[in-house]
Amino acid sequence: MQFQVMNSPFNQEQADLLNRLLPTLTESQKVWLTGYLAASQTAASEGSATNGTAEAPVAELSTESAAQPISKEVTILFGSQTGNAQGLAKNAGKTLEDKGFQVTVSSMSDFKPNNLKKLQNLLIVVSTHGEGDPPDSALTFHEFLHGRRAPKLDDLRFSVLSLGDSSYEFFCQTGKEFDQRLEELGGTRIQPRVDCDLDYDDPAAEWLEGVMNGLSEAQGGSTAPAAQVTAVTEAGESTYSRTNPFKAEVLENLNLNGRGSNKETRHLELSLEGSGLTYAPGDSLGIYPENDPTLVNMLLQEMKWDPEEIVTVNKKGDVRPLKEALTTYFEITVLTKPLLEQASKLTANKELTDLLAAGNEAKLKEYIEGRDLLDLVRSFGPWGVSAQEFISILRKMPGRLYSIASSLSANPDEVHLTIGAVRYQTHGRDRSGVCSILCAERLQPGDTLPIYIQNNENFKLPENPDTPIIMVGPGTGIAPFRSFIQEREEAGVEGKSWLFFGDQHFVTDFLYQTEWQKWLKDGVLTKMDVAFSRDTDEKVYVQHRMLEHSKELFEWLQEGAAVYICGDEKHMAHDVHTTLIDIIEKEGSMSREQAEQYLADMQQQKRYQRDVY
Repeated sequence: MQFQVMNSPFNQEQADLLNRLLPTLTESQKVWLTGYLAASQTAASEGSATNGTAEAPVAELSTESAAQPISKEVTILFGSQTGNAQGLAKNAGKTLEDKGFQVTVSSMSDFKPNNLKKLQNLLIVVSTHGEGDPPDSALTFHEFLHGRRAPKLDDLRFSVLSLGDSSYEFFCQTGKEFDQRLEELGGTRIQPRVDCDLDYDDPAAEWLEGVMNGLSEAQGGSTAPAAQVTAVTEAGESTYSRTNPFKAEVLENLNLNGRGSNKETRHLELSLEGSGLTYAPGDSLGIYPENDPTLVNMLLQEMKWDPEEIVTVNKKGDVRPLKEALTTYFEITVLTKPLLEQASKLTANKELTDLLAAGNEAKLKEYIEGRDLLDLVRSFGPWGVSAQEFISILRKMPGRLYSIASSLSANPDEVHLTIGAVRYQTHGRDRSGVCSILCAERLQPGDTLPIYIQNNENFKLPENPDTPIIMVGPGTGIAPFRSFIQEREEAGVEGKSWLFFGDQHFVTDFLYQTEWQKWLKDGVLTKMDVAFSRDTDEKVYVQHRMLEHSKELFEWLQEGAAVYICGDEKHMAHDVHTTLIDIIEKEGSMSREQAEQYLADMQQQKRYQRDVY
């Protein structure tokens, strides 16, 4: 609310002064001022009665005018696994600060839940991880908010920006849960929740614009101009980012597996020279790949499209030849429910309509799994639409993130990756990973890749270099730990380090074997335990090696060691998590509940970090 001459007893100069002052006051200052004025008025009234002096009556403010103005303090809480939500939250905070708001941006893991009731304006930016789960940094706050101790929030105004991937069944589930729960607790929405797919820049900007309008209207101000908000994904002062990738030259592209291996793991070295890009151990590298040209040609032939037809690829009006658009701009290897819903409007095929009908969710999920755009057009034709109409329903090609396998200190102007080639057969056709097979089969030294740095504050070495670290990374999960040890060697760190690595066969699949053995010999790496599952009659995995050393591992935890896990979430990371609780319960003589709390406390202290996929 703005004070004006028409709605208050103040003249124009007084109203202007108050309008400038009030938005700058903290809540405690406003309370103090209210009490001071009330006390002054009481004293004046008592003085008038005692002296019997006739005073002109003081004009009273209307109820609306006397109401406390909405606070300009805004708290932004983010829950992020890979860094996207964190980047969006930080840039939203900067945008709001530029508009005169007092903004606090915090990870949910650092926020004290008891302070929630003190907030008036809350913005939530959160991703969804795995099968509808909160990211690690949001677990504690999510649990608190959905628990019995959550307070009533009748004075809270909030809005939620939710990040997800529509190819997953529980798309943006965590954001939906936060949004619903805040409403149940009495909160009022500043702006309706926005659910973002992988290409989130435009919807995130629209959400922030709506938030700023809602906040400005509550302050009695004018509508805010269009917001610009993107994730902070690059470090330093580089002009290159997720939305403006750098074309990095390929320096090396080697197969790390030995002859006869069932796997192919590529070691990729890229040049960052001239980019200004920097990174820290634990960060990831994003690559914008190209689709397999064979698949693109099959799609063009199936639809009888002209490869050279010029098509518009986005809202900005950018145009490209159709074949180029299908190769470099659009995603054609993943099906999602929203895509099928849009496609059903472009065909008269009743089977697709039936597949999308209520009650057929299980059949829809089964159809989508492992199929691509070529399967879709073959299954549900004929398609009586133009190429332009059809591609308008496609999703933009998302970047593929890989944990960085090098230290910038040890490899100036370079970044290294460890990429497992993905090949499989399903539904009668050979399939392959878009980016991994590009790197394995079509990428040569001297070629370039569009890349960007994805900062990940949720997977970082301890601030104290003397803190012991325990690293668990089978397969390509070894990548960030190569970065960790290179960094520690370069800095001369003397803190203890312990690696658990696993794969199929010792002879063919021990990734970076000579490097690890040298670090172990030189004392840069303190301990190493390996598990090669196919070399023994019974399969042995990293969690079995951890159990074999449970006593010493718990001693490291008691010394304050930080534990890092990188790799497959569904199986490995879940099993390792359970194993850690088993070890803590046994060696610490704790109950199961106490052991789980011990690990939760480690996570809160940033001593238990995971980079899982």
